[in-house]
Amino acid sequence: MKVNVEIECTPAEARAFFGLPDVSGLNDHLVGEMKKRLEANLAMAAPEELMKNWMAFGGQASEQFMKLMAAASGGLGGAKPGR
Repeated sequence: MKVNVEIECTPAEARAFFGLPDVSGLNDHLVGEMKKRLEANLAMAAPEELMKNWMAFGGQASEQFMKLMAAASGGLGGAKPGR
């Protein structure tokens, strides 16, 4: 025998029925805190700010990157097939 029971209720009513706590206040607080942090860090993601941070290293960063790429590709160029 197969029995289907359909219950129409809101999520809040279902939580109350099962005895789960009302966490809407905590959820509102967490969402507000996340918004504050996002807005505070959003300025750092602006392209102008990123370029300022990257260019603060001057030519040293590009030199280090070129050395890294040369070192990474140096082992591949001299490799012989079959070894």
